[in-house]
Amino acid sequence: MNAGRQLRVLGKNGRRRAVAIGLTVGMAVIVGACGSSSDTGSAAGAGTSDEPIVIGMSLPLTGPVADRAKPGYEGYQYWVKELNANGGMLGRQVELKVLDDGFDQRTAISDYTKLIGQDKVDLVLGTFSSDLNLAVAPIAERYNYVYVEPSGGADEIFERGFTKLFFAQPATTKKLPEQFVKMIEEAPEDQRPKTVAYVTAEDPNTTQLEEILKADLEALGLETVHSATYAADASNFDAIANAVKAAEPDLVVNGSIAQDGIQLIRSFQKLGFSPDMLYQTNTPTDPAFAEAIGPDNTEGILTYLAYSAEAAYPGNAEFVSGYEKEFGAPPSEDAANSYTAGQVLAAGVEAAGSLDQDAIAEWLHSNTVDTIVGPLSWDAAGASQGDMLLAQFQDGVLEVIGPPDAATTQKIIYKKPAW
Repeated sequence: MNAGRQLRVLGKNGRRRAVAIGLTVGMAVIVGACGSSSDTGSAAGAGTSDEPIVIGMSLPLTGPVADRAKPGYEGYQYWVKELNANGGMLGRQVELKVLDDGFDQRTAISDYTKLIGQDKVDLVLGTFSSDLNLAVAPIAERYNYVYVEPSGGADEIFERGFTKLFFAQPATTKKLPEQFVKMIEEAPEDQRPKTVAYVTAEDPNTTQLEEILKADLEALGLETVHSATYAADASNFDAIANAVKAAEPDLVVNGSIAQDGIQLIRSFQKLGFSPDMLYQTNTPTDPAFAEAIGPDNTEGILTYLAYSAEAAYPGNAEFVSGYEKEFGAPPSEDAANSYTAGQVLAAGVEAAGSLDQDAIAEWLHSNTVDTIVGPLSWDAAGASQGDMLLAQFQDGVLEVIGPPDAATTQKIIYKKPAW
């Protein structure tokens, strides 16, 4: 992408703002139990100890979404490396204690219970997917820990009365379809799809998105000709692809999580089925996406973005160059979301001047944090108050096509080339 392009996402006005103290990281993973014993409900840890501040988390480093968790983990690592190079947090160095939940809810629950209840980590950061965060957020709330999640925008999470949950992306699931629906509504009549098929992974985020899109698109006159769900760890999509092909939809909406979206496209390619329009969640931002389906086959595919490497937000250019130098590749959206979660947590801790979870949460609820995805602010439930972007692959690059004031191109491909 052209480094000179600017991307703007407008946040809410009228709130106090602070630049997050989130910089970047090496590899500070603690394998053993070396958490500190600071009292997270008090003003402990305000630079009075030489012990490192230990931040615990459980990530799906193995299992069906491991390819997305790896760069997400690297985003956390880079944040800590940069943070420590700039003096740490509250004058203390920071270490990560990371467990692997294998994308299993029960394991994730057990991991966070151990990290907080037994290991007494000072702070925690969130895991990946709405499915896991829906299970883990109650654990953090029960122990009175601030819980900043890098992904997991299903609104179900924010309807449970949590007081210390914060989402580190610009908007939750209910805002995701807006730009896509607007694009369909404004499309020339002869290029607007008439029929749509939904293929959705079983996850709170993707299933909510399907419900919203189905209602909105049917209101525009699109006929639903097929709808199917599949397990998040599904690997064979031939039968599903056959059923979609038989329905002959103009538009396919795929609520995918990771590799599942790639496997569905491969099944379509095997069958010789190429819809005029394809909208996928999550998968197109995977660094391996283009190579997996064929670089020329990405043309015209649509998705949403929470982050762009071109964004002119404070610290983003430095993050992009530093991350690429550290890991040999540009940061993915997952890496950026983790880094952002770190920025949010660090801003709250530094503003509170301690590891007091109540003080951190109170400050975050009352302020706006400047991050690499733009200014973030939250409602009382921890839902972020910004907007997502609509992006489309054009000439091998994910270009932002909506909203107009954030677009990196005026071109929109309404009917993608056949594979």
